[in-house]
Amino acid sequence: MEIDFSTIKVIGFDADDTLWVNETYFRDAEEHFATLLEDYETKNKIDQELFKMEIKNLGLYGYGIKGFVLSMIESALELSNNEVSQATLLELLNLGKNMIDHPVEILDGVKEVLKGLNGKYRLIVLTKGDLLDQERKLEKSGLSVYFHHVEVLSDKKEKNYQDLLDHLEIPVNEFLMIGNSLKSDVLPLVNIGAKAVHIPFHTTWQHEEVEEPKEKNGYITVGKLTDVLDFL
Repeated sequence: MEIDFSTIKVIGFDADDTLWVNETYFRDAEEHFATLLEDYETKNKIDQELFKMEIKNLGLYGYGIKGFVLSMIESALELSNNEVSQATLLELLNLGKNMIDHPVEILDGVKEVLKGLNGKYRLIVLTKGDLLDQERKLEKSGLSVYFHHVEVLSDKKEKNYQDLLDHLEIPVNEFLMIGNSLKSDVLPLVNIGAKAVHIPFHTTWQHEEVEEPKEKNGYITVGKLTDVLDFL
């Protein structure tokens, strides 16, 4: 179905895995975690238990590296029956610090797209995760000059988006969201009447995986970010 983007005045960008690489580092950390705990369980079991711990703790810690590290530590204690060494726990803490300190790797085409859209539309960042970490990444990226507003949400559900659009006085028919997650960046927006562009990233967190609707209503999927310049 062809979508009319002529009413769009404000464009929201997801940050992680839309503007810069993020999930790849979590997958690398999970591999390291499994190696550290290999004396206690199989890799498959370790992966499963860590994921379950992350989901259990989402309501307490929210999204982001800090909550991930706390979940790794708690999982390590459970998987080892509290026998994991202090050295391993310290290594998990350092693993999280290294993730936070990792250089920001901007994805291909991001600067080209932001330069192309800047001035034509009001651009904002809508992301979830740890506030301090996301602010740090945005500053390191050098992309903040392109955005009128940055919002770090506790979650990305219909109500989160609707409340924010109301607060920023953005009519829903004038808003377009661009992101890599169907679950978080696309479907909630089309459900409230906005439009969205889905740009899949090669790695997706298990929690973000959803089945694609049989009919695409209100959004399109493109292969790369620069494709949006063909219709915006």
